[in-house]
Amino acid sequence: MNKVETPSSQMIGNPALSDEVHHVTLLSDIKALVKIGIVNSNLITVFTGFWLALYFTNAGFLANLDLFLLTMSGSALVIAGGCILNNWYDVDIDPVMKRTKDRPTVTGRIPLKIVLTMGLISTGIGLLLLSFTTLEATLYAFIGWFIYVVLYTVWSKRRYTLNTAIGSFSGAMPPLIGWAAVDSSMHVVPIVLFIIMFIWQTPHFLALAMKKCEDYKTAGVPMLPAVHGFNITKRQIVIYIACLLPLPFYLVSLGSTFVVIATVLNIGWLSMSISGFFMKNDIKWANMIFIYSLFYLMIMFFSMVAVTIEFPFS
Repeated sequence: MNKVETPSSQMIGNPALSDEVHHVTLLSDIKALVKIGIVNSNLITVFTGFWLALYFTNAGFLANLDLFLLTMSGSALVIAGGCILNNWYDVDIDPVMKRTKDRPTVTGRIPLKIVLTMGLISTGIGLLLLSFTTLEATLYAFIGWFIYVVLYTVWSKRRYTLNTAIGSFSGAMPPLIGWAAVDSSMHVVPIVLFIIMFIWQTPHFLALAMKKCEDYKTAGVPMLPAVHGFNITKRQIVIYIACLLPLPFYLVSLGSTFVVIATVLNIGWLSMSISGFFMKNDIKWANMIFIYSLFYLMIMFFSMVAVTIEFPFS
């Protein structure tokens, strides 16, 4: 009888392949632990805040490259640290939710003590790096971390439907970090960026909560659609998106091209949100809102950078 080689037997017979699979698995676990998608999306807004601060203070990018690297790496580590600690704390409810049941904290592939240590060290190093920029940038990063870890994860997530709004304060901090690393004075631009990010998060996460409603019910997390149903959630999504409409006009200093792009994005999202009252498939509509929110964030913030690019960078 010929021996049939299964993947496991191949790995046993091939140490190099076994090591490669282990590294891939470890890398995937670390990405899940730090919530790499959240880190990346937040870094987009950190970068935009940083870039616009350079633009409005007439500072060169290359001349501030060291500051840029400190800001981005420090922000990434603080955000990652908060996400790691969120995973560590939620280890008791993650097993009952389909989208979180394979996290390394649940499977045990990374021990909880190591996860806790990683979260604290990542946060500490991140804040240390940011301390070499400005005190304000470091403070904004710590406030965002504290809101996400303590006020959202530990205090409100399992108690109140307002947990989304509380967490939104944290997610709105990154553009302030980027701006403050360059210019610690107050300016209308970072304030508007903060408001955009604060408002954007509610329809984004409520749409996700609609998609994962049964998971949240099972886990006992009082997300709005799980507690009060889809109709009130739809109304909240429409109201929040409508609040975005006037904000581009506070950024006229970025030029008419940006105002037009942002306004079209807002009207498109608002129209889509209103269509939810006429669609029979709520989950399909929630998925549309969620996907649009991702494109909205990328296009909105990339366009802010695109319309302010000036050559040379130095």
